[in-house]
Amino acid sequence: MTPDYRRALIVGAGSGLGASLARLFTAEGMRVGIAARDAGRLAELARETGAVAATCDAADRAQVDALFAKMEETLGGPPDVVVYNVSGRVRGEIGSLDPDAVAAALSAGAYGGFLVAQAAARRMLPQHHGAILFTGASASVKGYARSAPFAMGKFALRGLAQSLARELAPQGIHVGHFVIDGGIASAVRTVPADKPDSLLDPDAIARAYLALLRQDRSAWTWEVELRPWVETF
Repeated sequence: MTPDYRRALIVGAGSGLGASLARLFTAEGMRVGIAARDAGRLAELARETGAVAATCDAADRAQVDALFAKMEETLGGPPDVVVYNVSGRVRGEIGSLDPDAVAAALSAGAYGGFLVAQAAARRMLPQHHGAILFTGASASVKGYARSAPFAMGKFALRGLAQSLARELAPQGIHVGHFVIDGGIASAVRTVPADKPDSLLDPDAIARAYLALLRQDRSAWTWEVELRPWVETF
């Protein structure tokens, strides 16, 4: 059976993948909510798509609870698709990293994913229906030098997704984790003329998210890796 999704919430929306998801989900007839730490950045996207914009620090439990309450009210019910698209990135050599900055990065990259997934699951479980999708990165499966905090957060998020897939899939909730193994093209990060196709198209990534949502429950995927065809792995 292919599920029918009606309301989507994108936590960590912006001008890249989050915007592509909002446009695609809207085109598919879903009511869409978009959230970011600074909702002012979402005003144009909200006007374009008709999405409901909200301010939310995903690592703050009270703000996450308020976000879901607002979306239930404004979207006509709880979201049955929730995308966690937040990252926390701090770069530096291990001896120079600021522990407080690292803690904040981990809160955004992993703990916020837990809070959002918990709020989503509590609403989906009574219906035995829904999908929770997590945006990962190359760092979800391989840690790079001078990028330990990002890898720590993404490894943890992947572990959360894998655990939830095993717990929630038998109860009708599709959990998916996307390893985005490469840079994503955007208005401020264009594809180099001498390296065509070297960046992922955010619209193409969004279509992969939609394809996962359309899977028959007899053959669900929990993880998808996406990379440009010229990527050398």
